[in-house]
Amino acid sequence: MALYIHIIVFILTFFMMEFMAWFTHKYVMHGFLWSLHKDHHRKDHDSWFERNDTFFIFYAVVSIGFFLLWQNNILEIGLAIGLGIFAYGLTYFLVHDIFIHQRFKIFRNANNRYAKAVRRAHKMHHKHLGKNKGECFGMLIVPFKYFKK
Repeated sequence: MALYIHIIVFILTFFMMEFMAWFTHKYVMHGFLWSLHKDHHRKDHDSWFERNDTFFIFYAVVSIGFFLLWQNNILEIGLAIGLGIFAYGLTYFLVHDIFIHQRFKIFRNANNRYAKAVRRAHKMHHKHLGKNKGECFGMLIVPFKYFKK
């Protein structure tokens, strides 16, 4: 299969993960697996790790599954899909856990309009401490109402 097909699949997978993040957050994390996600909204522990971190493990397993399908010649495009999921996960970790929640103290001085909008939108989501209410959105696509001059 041509390299450009793999590149297109990688890019499509990366952006499809934005939808998956929104869907999972709205219907799974704030739904039937709230018990794993609620410590992300309410710090009821002293650990650096959160029960919420188990969602990273789930997506890592899915990504590894696609790598294995590719490695065992079952799905040629599996490498591109696995890398797309991995790249989104890495981006999500950098934006959400490091940039927004400052789990590591870097990227503190980013102050452009997009950075401010991401922080503002996420802050509005965390304003609600319960399972219901609170906007759910992806990480890269931020609603325009959070972009202020």
